[in-house]
Amino acid sequence: MMDHREVGEYWNGNAEVWTRLARAGYDVYRDHLNTPAFLDLLPDVKGRRGLDLGCGEGHNTRLIAKRGARLAAVDISEVFIRHAKEMEDREPLGIDYRVASAQELPFDEGSFDFATAVMSLMDMPAPERVMAEVWRALKPGGFFQFSITHPCFDTPHRRNLRNEKGLTYAIEVGDYFRNLNGGIAEWLFSAAPMELRQTLPKFKAPRFTRTLSQWVNMLLDAGFVIERMREPRPDDETVRKCPVIQDAQVVSYFLQVRARKP
Repeated sequence: MMDHREVGEYWNGNAEVWTRLARAGYDVYRDHLNTPAFLDLLPDVKGRRGLDLGCGEGHNTRLIAKRGARLAAVDISEVFIRHAKEMEDREPLGIDYRVASAQELPFDEGSFDFATAVMSLMDMPAPERVMAEVWRALKPGGFFQFSITHPCFDTPHRRNLRNEKGLTYAIEVGDYFRNLNGGIAEWLFSAAPMELRQTLPKFKAPRFTRTLSQWVNMLLDAGFVIERMREPRPDDETVRKCPVIQDAQVVSYFLQVRARKP
């Protein structure tokens, strides 16, 4: 099984193109669906000390900081952290960015009021270790909110079924119970123009899949109490503005969870 350091090398290799495309507005499922729903689910964090795991180039970290949180953020990719720090230098929000693995957090026990992980946990080879680390780093009463690709629909076999108009009517899934432990998927944001995608190297992302019950049991085994779950779906107005995400009306692509340390 691939370890977290090896996974980090892949994401380091992805970071330049990812940052370029995401900042150009091509991560449309993030911008039009997942992040707005995640922020809507997030409790009041004004004045609270928080930790963002797998922060990437810092897009979601900055949005949380703008809600008044005092944030630290970690990513295993030094290239992502360099981009995040450069943005912090241009637009200071007081975010403490560090290169670190979420499996080995460089913080003392009980350092944070809350922790977030926006679309990063499912890319980590041992999320149960990450949850144990988050538990350690949280104060009693602190919460952990994360989003992941939906385990029921991000399966080893998946096919998008479209009608003659190009609209998705079903997602074909299979091998749900087979845990992937590092197979490499190659892709780019589908919203990027074809002429741009043809000039750029594809992301090479190790895939790790777990069942829904495995995710829930990992949280419970770590000691967390689950408070809320959400499966965001774009409304018709959002799809009119961004037709690419129509398929997210057919099945849930994302699962959002908030849990608390008693």
